[in-house]
Formats: sequence, C-alpha cells, structure tokens
Amino acid sequence: MSIVKLIARLVQIAAFATIAASYARGATAGEGDHWRQTVREFAALHFKNPAWGYSHCVRDYELGRRLAADDHVAVDDDVMFAASYLHDMAAFPPWANPKLDHADEAARLVDSILMDTGFPMTKIDAVRSAIRTHMFNREPVGPEALYLHDADALDWLGAVGVARIIALVDPTGGEPSGPAVIKMLDDNLAQVPTRVLSPAGRALVSARKAQLQQFLLDLRQQTDDLRAL
Repeated sequence: MSIVKLIARLVQIAAFATIAASYARGATAGEGDHWRQTVREFAALHFKNPAWGYSHCVRDYELGRRLAADDHVAVDDDVMFAASYLHDMAAFPPWANPKLDHADEAARLVDSILMDTGFPMTKIDAVRSAIRTHMFNREPVGPEALYLHDADALDWLGAVGVARIIALVDPTGGEPSGPAVIKMLDDNLAQVPTRVLSPAGRALVSARKAQLQQFLLDLRQQTDDLRAL
C-alpha cells in the first residue's frame, strides 16, 4: 500500500471513529432521558381530568420553562419536568387522600414514581419542594418551585382557565353545575392574579385576567346574570 493510500485509510478510520463516538454519546444521553418518557407515559395513562390532567401537566412544564427563560433565570430542567408532570398525582386514585392536601401528598409520594426510572434521585428534594408549593396560595422557594407555581397559577386564568373549569360541569345535571363552576371562575379571578410572583409571569397576568373578565361579563349578559344558564 502506498504512503498516500495508507494516510487516506488512516484518515477514514479516524473519521469513522469520530462518528461512532458521537453516536455513542447520543445513545448514552438518550438512555439518561428515558425516565422522561416513562414519566410522560405514566401521566398520560393515569391523569384523566379535563382541568388538572395530562394536558395541564404539559402546559405547566412548557410555560414554566418559558417564564424562566424570559426572566433569564436558570432552572434545572430535570426538576421542572418531573415536578410539572407529577405535581397533581395525588388528585387521582390510588394516590389521592381526601384527608390530605393533594400537593403535600404528591410531594410525599413522588419518589415512589421516580425511583428506578433513571431519574437522578439526588434532585428529588427539589422536586418535592416544587410540588409542595405549586398552588397559587403557597410560597415557592427556589427557581423551579417559583416557575411551576406561576405556570400553574396562570393556567387558571385566560381562555385556558375558562376551558378547564367549564369542562368540569356534570352533563347529567349533577354537581358541579354550570352556575357552580362560574363561581369557581369568579374565585380564580379574585384570588389568582396577585399570586403570580415572577416578573415574566406578572407580564402575562393582565391579558389573561382581561380574557377571563370579558368571558364572565359576556356570559352574565347572555344568561340573565346566570339565571338562564
């Protein structure tokens, strides 16, 4: 083999080695993220409620990340993902306990879901903290807790807040009734906006609050102040 062909062959081998190493790194990273697919599938399978089910988890995660990015605040995405997808797990059987707050119970139980999935369990305390304070009336500590808290609060406002609550109406005439869920929307309008704490979150409050206000005003005008609802 000539020296030119030998050099060409060595260059080719080196190129193949580089490509193989790149694929190996990608495979390793992918394997490390398998827990996310497990958690996503778990949430999609078990969380079947129009107001706080799987789609709400997806929105909380995406909005929480966006708020943090807008504020130029670094968050641990593993913590954000796990907390966002599992924060309401104790609103569903068999994890629900009617004697306990669902946020506290979910924080207590979340390690039982994440353990053995590949989730980095050194981060479990941060996940628990974010879950425990995700409701608008609680005080988040730490960036992941703050942005989950604000994303969750904002999801009670605007058009999506209306859609979530209206979807709870019992179509057979039981509870909650139409007027009962409108009371929930009134309560959200009164209580939630001042509890959005981050700069990026507060920047979204005005528009979402106005959307909810306008809906409630229009509905009352068209239903004789809810008497014909």
